[in-house]
Amino acid sequence: MANTPKPFAPFELMIAWRYLRARRAEGGVSVMTVISLVGITLAVFALIVTLAVRSGFRAEFVDTILGSNAHVTVYNMGEVLDSGQIDRTIKDYTAMAERVSEVDGVIRVAPLVRAQAMANLRQSNSGIEIYGISRTDLLTIPRIANPETSYGDITRFDQGIAIGSGVARELGASVGDKIKIISPNGVKTAFGTSPRVNAYEVVYVFSAGRYDIDRTRAYLPIQDAQAFFNREGGATELEIMVEDPEAIDGLIPQIIAAAGDRALPFTWLEASGGFLRALEVEDNVMFVILSILVLIAAMNIVSGLIMLVKNKGRDIGILRTMGLSEGSVLRVFFICGAFTGIIGTALGVLFGCLFAIYIDPIFSTINWLMGGGVWDPAIRGIYALPAELHFADVMSAVALSLGLSFIVTIFPARRAARMNPVEALRHE
Repeated sequence: MANTPKPFAPFELMIAWRYLRARRAEGGVSVMTVISLVGITLAVFALIVTLAVRSGFRAEFVDTILGSNAHVTVYNMGEVLDSGQIDRTIKDYTAMAERVSEVDGVIRVAPLVRAQAMANLRQSNSGIEIYGISRTDLLTIPRIANPETSYGDITRFDQGIAIGSGVARELGASVGDKIKIISPNGVKTAFGTSPRVNAYEVVYVFSAGRYDIDRTRAYLPIQDAQAFFNREGGATELEIMVEDPEAIDGLIPQIIAAAGDRALPFTWLEASGGFLRALEVEDNVMFVILSILVLIAAMNIVSGLIMLVKNKGRDIGILRTMGLSEGSVLRVFFICGAFTGIIGTALGVLFGCLFAIYIDPIFSTINWLMGGGVWDPAIRGIYALPAELHFADVMSAVALSLGLSFIVTIFPARRAARMNPVEALRHE
């Protein structure tokens, strides 16, 4: 009894290769198969680029939040004054900051005086949000104190004001200019409260990487902010940063215990949670849509393979009469279809990874060809289209493409294997 050949034996690979490289006139690979190859390449390319941009956008968005904002902000419940107003000023902010800084996992605590005001320079006006902070604490904010994205002298912060690049652009201000800060809640007189106006020299201009931050934020020395906003001896909040921002919820009970019963914490996840959840939903939807595109491209393999089986009907009959088993015929045509999926997937991975790696020059070229304005930071919040390649994302795209390609290939391959050799040779 003859030995049964092992699956995917050399002769099966040889037959499949001869079918794949045969010219169309000889009944070889059809135009449909070429279209399938191009379709899978483009679908995998689009899937990898989308996953890379998704990862990069989330990472950049989170990094700009965590690099220039508090991971958790602690407010005071406040007290009702005789006038009926609620005073939320933290009087003992120094002692509170020291207690919170001792919590395990907290790496930075900074008292702030935060309020809104109007900035003016010559004929230009801009609404800004002022953060009163000490120079020492300002130097510990990564995105603000980054010398690569700022200009001016941050060491002179006690002598002036630091403004975002968007504020500077709106006002037409630069380092050395004196801008007026106007607050409607100023000096209290017998005739009511009159606006307060002070002039400060711009000593530092920063770029945090987020349009909304750079467009509205300014920093004042905390003593100047206290005097300007009638917060003498007090702070409006504590800005806290921790080692693991993603696990901030686990630190909240300890922070409250250290800050006191009247403390009201507000985490960065609460502030940006809605946007992050929207990103997650969008990511899932995009993955499903692009997976359907991969499936459509893979289904074209079926059409090409059916045409190949039809053209090779005589060959199948001859091979079967020579003793080739159904399993061998199935594997021959499975190899033909799987080869298209493998090559298309490999090309898609190659082009997708190259696009993600060189996305900055590619996007710059597109922006130049379109005359600029393709990416509006006022809408998207960040200044460039980021991309981050992750091995898991690439592997998920490869697994999806190959899995679908192999599955859809089985059906026409089984049809070829079950073809009756007598029927295949009847009209020959």
